[in-house]
Amino acid sequence: MLVPVILSGGAGTRLWPVSRSAYPKPFMRMGDNESLLQKTLARALRIADGGPVLTVTGRDYYFLTRDEYARHGQLDRLPFLLEPAGRNTAPAVVLAALHARAHIDADAILLVLPADHLIKDVDAFAADVRRAQALARENYLVTFGIPPLQPETGFGYIRMGKPITQDGREIAAFVEKPNLETARQYLQSGDYAWNSGMFCFRADTLLDAAAKHCPDVLSAAQSCYASAVGLESPVEFDKAAFMAMPDISIDYAIMERASRRAVVPASFDWSDIGSWKAISELEGEEQPDAFGNRVRGAAIVVDSENCYIQGDTRMVAAVGVKNLVIVDTGDAVLVAERERAQQVKQVVDQLRASGHAAARFHQTVHRPWGSFTVLEDGNDCKVKRLTVKPGGILSLQKHHRRSEHWTVVQGTAKVRVGDAEFLLSCNESAYIPMETLHRLENPGDRDIHLIEVQCGDYFGEDDIERLEDVYGRVAKT
Repeated sequence: MLVPVILSGGAGTRLWPVSRSAYPKPFMRMGDNESLLQKTLARALRIADGGPVLTVTGRDYYFLTRDEYARHGQLDRLPFLLEPAGRNTAPAVVLAALHARAHIDADAILLVLPADHLIKDVDAFAADVRRAQALARENYLVTFGIPPLQPETGFGYIRMGKPITQDGREIAAFVEKPNLETARQYLQSGDYAWNSGMFCFRADTLLDAAAKHCPDVLSAAQSCYASAVGLESPVEFDKAAFMAMPDISIDYAIMERASRRAVVPASFDWSDIGSWKAISELEGEEQPDAFGNRVRGAAIVVDSENCYIQGDTRMVAAVGVKNLVIVDTGDAVLVAERERAQQVKQVVDQLRASGHAAARFHQTVHRPWGSFTVLEDGNDCKVKRLTVKPGGILSLQKHHRRSEHWTVVQGTAKVRVGDAEFLLSCNESAYIPMETLHRLENPGDRDIHLIEVQCGDYFGEDDIERLEDVYGRVAKT
């Protein structure tokens, strides 16, 4: 059985301000309003032949990921492994192999797919997966090599060896990111491919290779898997056992050390969308005007050339500029030279160092029960618009440094304040004093919307003491 394994996580710092650690790159919407994660799932379902698609993601992204998957339905065939913290790809892949072999199919072939790649020719992708499967059945560890389109210094490369069969070639070596002159030589030789980060192998072949080449990773993964809370989706791991696993990629831990390995030269299109420059060059998205400008959202462009402009709700105007990336998310604006777009990561580093919330959160923050959008954030008050999904329930909580006022603007909410429970309809409100237990839920079948006004001397999200939570955000005692 072929079991696609979707790896979904990471901060996507080079795509700030759209990608942030609380809402990373896999959730980014493309021009057709589908996220990269949804596109990855659609490809995985296409080649899974009715079987399960396993997702490895962070505990914090579980409910958001389920919401994305719900658009495709079939949640019963989409099991999850939840990581309690960020880690590298070797622990994720080895845990997936242990789970697939024990609970899906002892002879499972895994197809490892990062959730943030863009592939449009799904038919060609499916054909190349079949070629990789044929090699995996012969106990090869297989990766997909992308024929280079230009001398690229931002990717690792694979030096391809002699043909194995018509399905693929041996891997002679993995090569680190080259300088520009070396990348030109790789392109000219025809023997090098970009390392896509996608893999195909039997679960037992991968685990045998781990036992030989990184026994510390395998041993720690086995201990971690033994710590799992339940073996039905979602599977959650003990944090201490999870963090005991070495922080290493599958490339370094196994692929670069193994002997029986192969590469399938890809016949499909591929982009890992690693920077705003890559976004600005995507074919089939926003079409450029006569001067090479691409615009997504509302913008006015005057005497400007070769710019990428993406707006959210505000009008963006560009006058007399060239070769810029301009991205406005409502709470943050990025302006960068296209050729220096990789340096956006340094912006995020500085935001984190200063403790600024823009490194982690958007103006709209997603929660398991729905989302909230910050409308005003002052020294003496904070105003939010809450959207609560049908069946959504906020935790039973209280605040130590603020009171709250809830006013319903759409739908009917069920509210608890202290010991009292009651319904709030449109244009009705409730007051929650400081230190008072309260909870809100949506008992209906449509979203409800509320305006929340907070008053006090501190409005941080860490001023929430949760006593009960249906989404597992309160530690069990």
